[in-house]
Amino acid sequence: MRDPKILFLIPYFGRWPFWMPFFLRSCAANPDIDWLFFTDCGVPPGAPQNVRFEACSFADYCQQVSSRLGIDFRPQSPYKLCDLKPALGEVHADRLAGYDFWGFSDIDLIYGDLRAYFSAERLARVDLLSTHARRISGHLCLLRTSVRMRQAFMSVPNWRTLLADNAHSAFDEGAFSRLFIRHKGWPAPLRRLVDACNPWRRRSEFVEAFSTPNGRVAWHDGSLRFPERWIWRSGRLYNDRDAERTFPYFHFIGWKCDAWPAHDEATLRGDSGLPAQSAWSVTAQGFQEV
Repeated sequence: MRDPKILFLIPYFGRWPFWMPFFLRSCAANPDIDWLFFTDCGVPPGAPQNVRFEACSFADYCQQVSSRLGIDFRPQSPYKLCDLKPALGEVHADRLAGYDFWGFSDIDLIYGDLRAYFSAERLARVDLLSTHARRISGHLCLLRTSVRMRQAFMSVPNWRTLLADNAHSAFDEGAFSRLFIRHKGWPAPLRRLVDACNPWRRRSEFVEAFSTPNGRVAWHDGSLRFPERWIWRSGRLYNDRDAERTFPYFHFIGWKCDAWPAHDEATLRGDSGLPAQSAWSVTAQGFQEV
């Protein structure tokens, strides 16, 4: 079975974060998956061939969104782009030729072996794959490039109002999630019955990948004892709790928000040659040698 072609679409404006060389290194280790950025940050040094950058101002990008979606999209802050994630396939439909799946992704993460997780067999069964069990994973989600999935967000009631509103509404993990996941508080047998009757849910997968520790989701053993060190080694991602078990990616938003502000960026990024090494680690103190 042929591996489906995958493209991640990421609008990003402002300045690149200090961990960008590590993010790009993990992209380079997935050479048969592509990333396309729309940005005013320039091309980072050493960007791999499978990561492309299209120069665009934030104002011009918002005008493009307005034109493609038929709404007045003029947010004051790029943070509003988080709401736009489920619509990116429609906004950039002209970039999807030849791709089987498109995805949205944050950049405060490190990728492991994505093909090992998003296998051809797995993707053949679904039109949407979320790495959270109970909602759309706004930091990384895959959707089929069909018209139906490109325009799925249009089935959300009042989607035009929600996207055009200047306020961030967590459209991706909230309103868009509710197309697929309904009645979370119901007993499991009733939820399974509702899922079976929901055409959006039948061709989607919501399985916890345990990629975002230190958050609201317990670890796979049911505890709140999370890994303290993640190790990227030659394109595979491990941690100090799970021996040889690998993970598709590590979303380090917990450390980024809670632990890292206590350190300066130079300390957090480590030695300038570290991203090029065959292995390095991520901890609450930043990026370090293994």
